[in-house]
Order: sequence, then structure tokens, then C-alpha cells
Amino acid sequence: QALAPRLSPAVGRPLLLGAMSSMLGGLFGSICTVDVTLDAEPNRKTAPLSRDKKGERAYIYTDGEDVSGSAVVSVRPGKKLEHQGIKVELIGQVDMLYDKSKSYDFFSITKDLEPPGAMYESKQYKWKFGAVDKQNETYSGINVRLRYFIRLTVVRNYAINISKEVDMAVQNLYPQPEINNTIKMEVGIEECLHIEFEYDKSKYHLKDVIVGKVYFLLVRIKIKHMELNIIRRESTGTQGQGAGQQTDNETLTKFEIMDGAPVKDQCIPVRLYLTGFDLTPTYKNVQNKFSVKYFLNLVLVDEEDRRYFKQQEIFLYRKKIG
Repeated sequence: QALAPRLSPAVGRPLLLGAMSSMLGGLFGSICTVDVTLDAEPNRKTAPLSRDKKGERAYIYTDGEDVSGSAVVSVRPGKKLEHQGIKVELIGQVDMLYDKSKSYDFFSITKDLEPPGAMYESKQYKWKFGAVDKQNETYSGINVRLRYFIRLTVVRNYAINISKEVDMAVQNLYPQPEINNTIKMEVGIEECLHIEFEYDKSKYHLKDVIVGKVYFLLVRIKIKHMELNIIRRESTGTQGQGAGQQTDNETLTKFEIMDGAPVKDQCIPVRLYLTGFDLTPTYKNVQNKFSVKYFLNLVLVDEEDRRYFKQQEIFLYRKKIG
């Protein structure tokens, strides 16, 4: 009980700060508002920005494409806006979602729209970044995201800078692989189970079909069913260094390919359409910050619900934008 009065001033402090910042916001924030938009032709495709596919969408750009748009700085009538310059930036950023200190900008270009001075009225600007280098795709994962965005900033001397950001999506096409070997493997448990599985290739585009077959060479376990899973493995942290590296496995689909007990010499066909799954291309060591790999996981479940599985990495690439 005696401790309570000592604690109360600290409790009150955030309220005071909040009141002060809203007063300052009232003094400075309302003098001007800013907006920035991308000039996108009506038929330009869009893609979701987040993992929520029903969420906000952004226009898709590819590597080497121009990015242009307009910016508006609106000054309240009768007010004077003193600033240290107005600029527009195109930024590429790797964002570590659970450790903001490890987020970093890997790419940045700036265009000055206005030198330091004062503004008495609203103004609209056109801006353009030509042939922009966008080698990495935008990605929204469990622990990491890669963004490209435009930021408009009114730089202020004493007050807080006024800025607005607009995101874009980046997707890049990958040439059809010249070598695309089949995947063939024999797995088993000695004297109990021996199977051979085969997939038609090891590299697939995002709308492809996985075609394969599973042969049962020896069956002495009572198998209940068999399924094929697609697993996404996201690794974050400095690649190649164990410390601080985090790996998340996410099962994107469970596709049943057999129900009931197989017999010796039985062959089960596999046909799995990739359309409709939330897939990205395989990403290898992007900016030395993260990788995304995909695996086919063949799972057999016996009558005692024991699971036997074999994973095989596949390479995914983008054949079509959007």
C-alpha cells in the first residue's frame, strides 16, 4: 500500500507526453498534408502486399522498369510552410518483422522536388525514376518481408518531418530451366516397407502440375493412407551462420494420394496442380538476409498413426507476371 503514491507520477507521465505531442501536432501537423501516388496504366496487374490475400493490393513492376507518379503537398490556406526541402525516394528494404534493428535499406534513390524554403500554397509535382534496378521480388513471410516503396518527405527543421509512403509489388520472370532432371528415390524401413517414388521433374513454375508415381516394392506394415505435402521453409538471419538464424516450416497443402492399404507391386499415380496455392519462387540468400525453399513431403500413415515421410526439395520459378 505504501508504495502506491511513489508509482503514481510515472503512471501520469505518458498522459502528459501524449497531451504535449498532440498540441505540437496541432501546431505543425495541420499546416500541411502530403500524398503520393503511382502512375499506373489501367491494365497493370496487381498483387497482394501481405500474407492476407484479401488485403491491400499494389501494382506490379519488374526489374528495369520505369517508376513514375505524382506528389501533392497541400498547404492550409493562409499558412506558411517552412521546410528544409521536399524529396521523393524509391527504397528497397528488408524488414525483419520481430527485430526492427536488423531491418535495412538495400536500395535507395532520391529526387529533390523543392530546395529549402517556404511555401504559401499547395503544389503538385510529377516525378520519375528511370529503368529502376529491382532484382529482388517483394515477399511477405512469417519473420521477414521485402518491400519496395516510394516515400514523399517534407523535411522540417524543428518539427517532425511529414511523409507518406506507397508500396509497389515486384515480380520477375525466370527463364525456363535448360536442365530439369526427374526426381527418383528409393526409401524404406528394412524388412517392413520399401517404396520407390518418382516425380517428372525437379523444377516447376508456379502454375505447373506435379506428375509422379509411387511404387510399393515391399509392404509389411498396415498403411492407412498416403499424402503429399508442399512445405515452405523460410530461413532468416545472416545466411550460413548458425547463430541468430531462424527457420520456419509451413505446410501449404496436404493432398491425399491414397486411402486404404497398398499391396506389393502396386503403383499409385500422383498429380498435384500448383495453381491455387500461395507459392512464391524459390529465393536463395536474398541480400544475405533470408532464403525461401520448397519441399515435397511424401507421408505414409500406418494404422497406429505412426508417420513415415521423405522430403525432397523442388525449385520453383515464375513464368508469368501476376
